[in-house]
Amino acid sequence: MDFNQWEPIYESILKDMGFSREGDEQAALILSDMLCSSNSADISWLLELIEGRDILVCGNAPVLGDELELVYADDLIIIAADGATAVLVDRGIIPDVIVTDLDGDVEKEIFANKKGSLIVVHAHGDNIDKLKMYVPLLKKIIGSTQAAPLDNVFNFGGFSDGDRCVYLAKEFGAASINLVGFDFEDKNVNPVKKKKLEWARLLIERINP
Repeated sequence: MDFNQWEPIYESILKDMGFSREGDEQAALILSDMLCSSNSADISWLLELIEGRDILVCGNAPVLGDELELVYADDLIIIAADGATAVLVDRGIIPDVIVTDLDGDVEKEIFANKKGSLIVVHAHGDNIDKLKMYVPLLKKIIGSTQAAPLDNVFNFGGFSDGDRCVYLAKEFGAASINLVGFDFEDKNVNPVKKKKLEWARLLIERINP
């Protein structure tokens, strides 16, 4: 992702959501300082997993469980958005990649990570406490940010966990991107989540119409 192309979108999201760029930048720096050779994965691992492959992106909408029953996932690379990890793990599925800001069932994410999942940990202004709590418990980490990238904290595009999964798949050359567990019209969400779903749909439509 060329940050110069992403930045105007990012600024629009910040304005609409009332979030702080400074908070995002601070979180990215904190995550950067926590990453080292012993707990990090090289982004070349993502390229090896994703390039030219058919990808199943699992969102965490309530429909995920039912939709998984309709998909033959054995030949697909599975990218899980945060809380979707728990649904997958409970079905005996270890995702290839987890994209998370650590506000889901982190214990299930730690379990999957120990079983081999790459984990793309996202830093933003509201999760600094969770970064400090959980990053030391993880390995095979790739850091991400929605602000300007750092040497070891990347911006692949996207805003919320689900659409960041899609942007990650696109960034690393997926042959196809298939979505399950997405409900952009979910009525049972609070106003903040509703806005996030609206942005997720807009962002996904930009690259996966």
